[in-house]
Amino acid sequence: MDRPVTTLFMLMSVDGKISTGSVDELDVDRDLPEITGVREGLHQYYEIEQTTDLWSFNTGRVQEKMGVNEKEMPGKTPVSFVLLDNRHLTEHGIRYFCELSDQFVLITQNSDHPAFGIKADNLHIIYQDKLSLPEALKCLKKDFRCERLTIQSGGTVNGLFLREKLFDYVNIVVAPVLIGGKDTATLIDGRSLVSTSQLGELGVLKLLECRVLEDSYINLKYEVVR
Repeated sequence: MDRPVTTLFMLMSVDGKISTGSVDELDVDRDLPEITGVREGLHQYYEIEQTTDLWSFNTGRVQEKMGVNEKEMPGKTPVSFVLLDNRHLTEHGIRYFCELSDQFVLITQNSDHPAFGIKADNLHIIYQDKLSLPEALKCLKKDFRCERLTIQSGGTVNGLFLREKLFDYVNIVVAPVLIGGKDTATLIDGRSLVSTSQLGELGVLKLLECRVLEDSYINLKYEVVR
């Protein structure tokens, strides 16, 4: 394979939501710890997250929402981060990930992105005139020796991975809560199918493991077979 083996790893509600609402002020990391019946088992998601790949893909949009543009500088971790971002990360946010990451790779279509003004030995930029996730993944493997990549982006970008057939595995932790709302982000958002000719774009899954966790949580692992 000329790209990394990918795994979509996410926390979601029983109805497939990956946020607690449609506005930035609502977020599962901030809100679920406050909900009785949900917070008790939430630690299991973070414990499983610690066992995922040492290369992690996310977006500037998600990271802005999590406050990296204002957070204090972190300590170094062994994880290498790949972020897709055009306008959400500030210079502070870029420096945050330089401090946090083993290797930090930014994928952008913005030639004026603040990352271009930062010098750091572990900062690498993949600039594309037009976004091509397949080409970006090929570059990650060829140029940075990324063999396995965990995807933890938002629903819209997850949808791009799906339509490009770039998911190999899916690892989902299901929290015992219903959130609802047609505008609340789901596991896979983005373009909807509108004709039967597009059914070949579906991701068909083979269940590899189903674990019942504590406090009514479930961990589901699948292989993507199409």
